[in-house]
Amino acid sequence: MKKKVILVDMDDTLENFTEAWVDYANRRFGTSVAPEEITDWDPSVHFEGVSHDEMYDLILEDDFYYTLKPLEDAAHYLKKIMDAGHEVLIVTSTQHQVVPIKMEQVLFRFFPFLTWDQVIVTSRKQMLRGDILIDDAPHNHIGGDYEKILITAPHNRHFDAEAHGMIRVDNWEEIYREVMRIAEEMCPL
Repeated sequence: MKKKVILVDMDDTLENFTEAWVDYANRRFGTSVAPEEITDWDPSVHFEGVSHDEMYDLILEDDFYYTLKPLEDAAHYLKKIMDAGHEVLIVTSTQHQVVPIKMEQVLFRFFPFLTWDQVIVTSRKQMLRGDILIDDAPHNHIGGDYEKILITAPHNRHFDAEAHGMIRVDNWEEIYREVMRIAEEMCPL
């Protein structure tokens, strides 16, 4: 099997971004929104009396990044993908102001086998070259020249992944199986 380039998103793909954001907002605004209620890309629409700017200002605070946790088995399976010989690049559309804290407190803390050489910060993932993109955001898959793995999150659960040529998965074990299957189909022994 030939080595593949695997592009991996961070937010809601490697870690629990939306869950942490909702919890952080609930504490700040005295609300009681559940992460499962977030069915829209913009979570502020689910917080009555909270503006878009107020909601998005929260993710510019350093303290927010101390609340993030990795998704179950993400580190284990990401490492297995790398151990299988594939190149992993982390592709994130993180705001530039918080890149250092996010990388140190989330990515390198929970995924210590990754380095800065494997990080690409961009909001235009379709411009990247890779064999597979693993991401929770359908708009990052559409128009990209790679195999598309969509990890289920509350905000994308009603999106028809199959109709858009995406493979929907629910966890990192499924991601690992799909990456290995796709890699084998691309270059069988």
